[in-house]
Amino acid sequence: MAVTIKDIAKYVGVSHSTVSRALNGSSEVNFETKEKILKAAKELNYIPDINARSLKLSKPYNIGVFFSTIDKGTSAFVFHNVITNVYEGIGSRYNVIVKGIDTYEKNSINPKNYDGILVVSQKEEDDEFIEEILSKNIPLVVINREVNYDVINVFADERIATRRGFEELLYNGHRKIGIIEGKEQFLSTKLRREGCLDALKKYNTEIDKDLVVSGDFTVTGGYFAAKKIIDKEITAIFAFNDEMAIGAIKAIRESGLRVPEDISILGFDGTEIGEYLTPSIATIKRPVGKVSKLAINLLMKKINGEEINEKKVGLESEIVFGDSIRKLC
Repeated sequence: MAVTIKDIAKYVGVSHSTVSRALNGSSEVNFETKEKILKAAKELNYIPDINARSLKLSKPYNIGVFFSTIDKGTSAFVFHNVITNVYEGIGSRYNVIVKGIDTYEKNSINPKNYDGILVVSQKEEDDEFIEEILSKNIPLVVINREVNYDVINVFADERIATRRGFEELLYNGHRKIGIIEGKEQFLSTKLRREGCLDALKKYNTEIDKDLVVSGDFTVTGGYFAAKKIIDKEITAIFAFNDEMAIGAIKAIRESGLRVPEDISILGFDGTEIGEYLTPSIATIKRPVGKVSKLAINLLMKKINGEEINEKKVGLESEIVFGDSIRKLC
């Protein structure tokens, strides 16, 4: 026989309404009691009937996660981090619906289908979608880029982080640096480009446009982009994400060159695989996990009617030095 809320209430010694509030993440239940209830639910192998609960309360129990695009530029690293943290944040209380903004039809979002929506935005064209969600009063959190709306917004400092990372190449004596950019329409490409320019300005150096190529944020894109600039006497490559950096390393080695002895490599994102390559990739580690974890926690608070004191949150990235940058001077 399936375990019910009443079974948990009897097991813990509280009312079934208290159990219900605790399982739904309400702040009205004190921390100690909530922990006892959650522990009991786990021990008794309680499995919530989301569909039945939805019908009873006229509540869909659905969390929407909308990426700018699913198949045309969202890295596996970002996708995995976001979805993992969403599931950890909601537990078994909600269904998760994952979609791409690029496939949605205008005015197609029904408030009855979503308790809340998390938008992983990569470009300004997503604003129309964000405005629709706001107009329908669906609890909303936007991550990945800073937006100019009265909405909960969690993001990383990409421009500042890029400047600091690119300065590391300049500090180590590199001047002929190849740059492999991402998709032109993505804001992250613009911010990382501006970060490079900020660093070059500090060192009184100008960008060489002949050394700037697009890699489309993919391993394959990074590989073919690197092949275009390897023979231009570059001493380093900065790839706008780690996937393109991996592609660039393959191209460098196929050309009979070595990393970092002949060409140094700097990536962006801080993916785990970069740590296990030889040499390990120097990279700018974006706090994607922290961003998505904080975002889903804030979204659940919004759904539960709790007060949000700080709507706009910017998190710092960090430099992971690795072994792929050679010091020239």
